[in-house]
Amino acid sequence: MLAGLSIRDVVIIDRLDLNFGEGLNVLTGETGAGKSILLDALGLALGERSDQALIRQGADQAVVSAAFEIAADDEIHALLAEQGLESDGSIVLRRVLGKDGRARAFVNDQPTSVALMRRIGEALVEVQGQFEQRGLLNPATHREVLDAFAGHGELVAGTRARHAAWREAGTALAEAEQAMAEAQADEDYLRHALAELERMAPEPGEETKLAESRATLMNREKLVAALEQARAEVGGNGAVDDTLRKAQAHLERAGDEGRRFFAPIIEALERAAAEASEAARALRSAGVSIEDEAGDLEEIEERLFALRDLARKHRTTVEHLPEMQRSIADKLASLDDRGGAVAGLRAALAAAREDYRGAAEALSASRRAAAQRLDEAVAEELPPLKLENARFRTALAELDEPDWGLEGRERVEFEVATNPGSAAGPLRRIASGGELARFMLALKVVLAQANPVPTLVFDEVDAGIGGATAAAVGDRLDRLARGVQVLVVTHSPQVAARGAHHWRVSKTEDAATVMTQVDALATATRREEIARMLSGRDVTDEARAAADRLIAGERA
Repeated sequence: MLAGLSIRDVVIIDRLDLNFGEGLNVLTGETGAGKSILLDALGLALGERSDQALIRQGADQAVVSAAFEIAADDEIHALLAEQGLESDGSIVLRRVLGKDGRARAFVNDQPTSVALMRRIGEALVEVQGQFEQRGLLNPATHREVLDAFAGHGELVAGTRARHAAWREAGTALAEAEQAMAEAQADEDYLRHALAELERMAPEPGEETKLAESRATLMNREKLVAALEQARAEVGGNGAVDDTLRKAQAHLERAGDEGRRFFAPIIEALERAAAEASEAARALRSAGVSIEDEAGDLEEIEERLFALRDLARKHRTTVEHLPEMQRSIADKLASLDDRGGAVAGLRAALAAAREDYRGAAEALSASRRAAAQRLDEAVAEELPPLKLENARFRTALAELDEPDWGLEGRERVEFEVATNPGSAAGPLRRIASGGELARFMLALKVVLAQANPVPTLVFDEVDAGIGGATAAAVGDRLDRLARGVQVLVVTHSPQVAARGAHHWRVSKTEDAATVMTQVDALATATRREEIARMLSGRDVTDEARAAADRLIAGERA
């Protein structure tokens, strides 16, 4: 609820601090005393548009702070946490308006945007009769209000879930169809490319093998000549390994002492003979390898160059051609299977649509029944409010399928007709100011349990009425204030007498300045104010007695 309002330098208010209470809070005072300025100041703190004309003459800036007490389970905590703002059971909205036109917004002393301040303000206060885009005057809220009145929480949640599933199925189908269309567009190319690759049949590592074979064949004669020369030197009549072994044998025949003396040389000769023998075998093997090198150089070069041309064509390497062949074959196989998958997704989409349609139809049927109950309940409230000729209607308009949404298949709008036989139309366009305020009051009384906003403000809801009608307005405000905090600006003594808290707004004037002041009224001063409202400027004993009866009667 709104716990306090602090105003500095707004129009004709220099410094004002108000503390509000639970239940019905009434503000009274003569016309022009400054009651509307209080609502303008509250609007600043709630994020409404600023106007430099609100800055008091001679002041550099206007400052308004609104302090709220919020319940631990209030949904506003989630909004604050989402924005990185802390709350400990209270929220202070502060707006600073400078002469330079700059407006700054603060939530719990943390700078924030005016847009966020407005979102928070809309969750905390609803002002009837001044900020027309808020609350029940905004058709965008009517479907939510009807659902809250009817207790449609589970039905709405089910409809939302099925709508999300339907949209997900649609997205999956669209993606699959797009992928298939793209694959089909490339199908001829893919089949041609696969045929080329299959004809070429590239193998892993083939480029390296072909390049090595090509290099060998290109240098074959030179290699053979070098090999023959080496073999002649190593393996001729005086084979190196034989010569080394003969030298080793001569040293070993020198007896035990000779073998001991020549042991290092004998070991070296033995190793050298073994290495020479291995070298001779390697030369023979190399000769066999060169002789066995298969293939024609022209054929090898043709294959190697063809593979490289194919790789360039596909902007890849020869090494990756086998992998590309497998990938293209897989894509074509997938394309062959995709038609069945797409058909399955189409069936899933149709089933999801039917699930949503069923849930939305159940919600629609319940909304139609709830709309009738709401219309009947509001109709009962209208005659005592001097709206006996008016008609309230909850209009449900079915939407075309492209506009079906998370909340169902219809648009909901509250409409009124103020005269018999006249066509119903939107609340804010059909009803006059006073009628509109009373319509809002009737709606708020009926919707009291469904209203999530903890503070309601009514600006002169009793304009143009008196007597029994004013008493009916006061009764309904009193009933409404048992569930939420209500602030009402009133000229009606019948309404003022209902207040749990009463403030009188007045002006003080001197030669230089005019200032608004607000006084909290105790029992005696409250009696005098209500008597003034009954009799005018000159308060009579009869007016005081009537005020006593009103106060006593309303308390009873």
